[in-house]
Amino acid sequence: MAKPGQLKPIPSFAPEQGRAPDPARPLCGVDEAGRGPWAGPVVAAAVILDPARLPSGIDDSKALNEARREALFAALQDVAEIGIGAASVAEIAQHNILGASLLAMRRAVLALPRRPGFALIDGKHCPKGLPCEAAALVDGDALSLSIAAASIIAKVVRDRAMRKLHLRYPAYAWEKNKGYGTKAHQDGLAVAGATPHHRLSFAPLAPWRP
Repeated sequence: MAKPGQLKPIPSFAPEQGRAPDPARPLCGVDEAGRGPWAGPVVAAAVILDPARLPSGIDDSKALNEARREALFAALQDVAEIGIGAASVAEIAQHNILGASLLAMRRAVLALPRRPGFALIDGKHCPKGLPCEAAALVDGDALSLSIAAASIIAKVVRDRAMRKLHLRYPAYAWEKNKGYGTKAHQDGLAVAGATPHHRLSFAPLAPWRP
């Protein structure tokens, strides 16, 4: 992440260089979406990019608007190898949000069409039980093209899931806030209470715990 007065970094393949020398088992970038919301699963993606077929404009999902993320999501589906993993609200309660995020990341790597030679993980921690070597990279979604691509996939998949849940539970404005604790979400909780998709293990939701 760029500090005040600094230019925002542009993701590149520099962090990937030399990590997976076997072309048959290339590197994948891994990222998650949904650690902070009060409701819904945490979703992770693992992406193997083809440098010769790279959509333009790949960046940290937080730096892109929704329309651009959706367009890149469609483009990546055509040219990249993708694995998706998720951890449920129950698993978030069982493992805490960090543990559940790492669980979702592991599932994403295991869901890839082929076993990667190396996994480059966004953040400070690597999941256990990966089928390959791995390294964590802080702010990886702003530095690595592979992780940035994974951030886009994870964000779009989770946003779509929250919009779908909104159709069943319209009181919380999940189609807009995606489960984050906005005023509209809080107002919905005050009126309608909690749903099975709320993370009751999170401190702000303590009043709705059984």
